[in-house]
Amino acid sequence: MDLQKRFSEADFERIRKAVREAEVGISGEIVPVMVPQSGYYTIANYKAGIIMGLLAFLALIVFDRLLPHYAVYDPLLIFLIVVAAGLLGSLLPQFSDGLRRLLVSRLHMDHATRQRAENAFLEEEVFNTRHRTGILIFISFFEHEVIVLADRGISKVVEQKIWDKLVADLTDNIRKGRVIEGLEAAIKRCGEILLEHGFKKTSDDINELRDDLRIG
Repeated sequence: MDLQKRFSEADFERIRKAVREAEVGISGEIVPVMVPQSGYYTIANYKAGIIMGLLAFLALIVFDRLLPHYAVYDPLLIFLIVVAAGLLGSLLPQFSDGLRRLLVSRLHMDHATRQRAENAFLEEEVFNTRHRTGILIFISFFEHEVIVLADRGISKVVEQKIWDKLVADLTDNIRKGRVIEGLEAAIKRCGEILLEHGFKKTSDDINELRDDLRIG
């Protein structure tokens, strides 16, 4: 998935505007990040290859028992058929996100997404604010996951259930195909949450992180 092509410059500008407006009255920085996927999941290729190899071997057994005229008895040929089927199977997940998702456990995807979000938190320097008041909104499309990470200046004040509600609302919008609208609403809500918890802008506040949507 090429996110640069999926979204227009007008979409990117909408997000920049949403971040600017949300940060107008708050002492905080909101950093939205999107990635096509958080992990490589080569385990899916291995699993698909093993399954296809086993299916090919089972097919050879069925032919031997039920269709002897089509049976294969040459050991080398049997080996080559099973290997070829395995190699073909290992390629299939590259062409089907649905199949790849089916072959990767939710636990594996959750771990990869969390790790990628934490890396983005560091790479985008969300921690690099004077009062540790940065918020990362992280969207990973392949895994269908949204993660919100607030720096310690915020997390020690704002309850996790508030972020969970924001994540649920954004996930619902993405599921409905309303990605930009959902992200705009999430950014606005971040600003409201900070205001509600006393993170008001002071006279010496500056814009410490850029307002762009980051594409991974």
